[in-house]
Amino acid sequence: MGGKSMGKSKSKIVRENILNRWSITPDELTVAIDDNPSLRGMLLGYVAEYKLRSMWFTGRPSITLYVKHDDHDRKKKGDLVVTYRERSFIIESKSLQTHSIRREGDAWIGKAQCDASDRKTVTFADGSTLETTCLLTGEFDILAVNLFAFENQWRFVFAKNSDLPRSTYKKYTPEQQAKLLASLVSVSWPPQPPFSDEPYSLMDEMLKTSSSGGPSRRDTSRKR
Repeated sequence: MGGKSMGKSKSKIVRENILNRWSITPDELTVAIDDNPSLRGMLLGYVAEYKLRSMWFTGRPSITLYVKHDDHDRKKKGDLVVTYRERSFIIESKSLQTHSIRREGDAWIGKAQCDASDRKTVTFADGSTLETTCLLTGEFDILAVNLFAFENQWRFVFAKNSDLPRSTYKKYTPEQQAKLLASLVSVSWPPQPPFSDEPYSLMDEMLKTSSSGGPSRRDTSRKR
């Protein structure tokens, strides 16, 4: 299954209001969502992906293309691929765990669950293998965490994959721990390192690393 390619030249699609399409009222939809936490979490996650695209990667001259892969295509990594200055960046979108939220002085503190929905078999450089839901170092470029649950406002914080904490699970070998990201990541507002309140400085840092001989990823999203 292919993804959805979206560029600046695409005209806006006119869609029928979902309430009219399903013949339900706002109150009925609210009750259905409030009565089903799993539905609420799923909807919030998908709305967050839309907000991430519209707030940060739509209508900006520096973004020439963005692609949302089909959710059922497990071979495609990340929730969004954006083309910025001729390089494709894989963005992973995550949400806060509501039970982790607390206020400390003027700051909001919480945790985001940074793992995959399905288990996969991973083979490491030392030849060991394991089945895990942990995400991998280098599997995506930037983690975007929506902070809506803090104050019911659409805000995001961003961090480079290379700066995220690694797994400390005691049953993993040191080699495995070094390649697996921690499944829970602490976030705050205002953001604290390694998080930033915008993604562009992070992408610029990665471009500088590429130009100085570090890892690079040329734009391949046009082929999808």
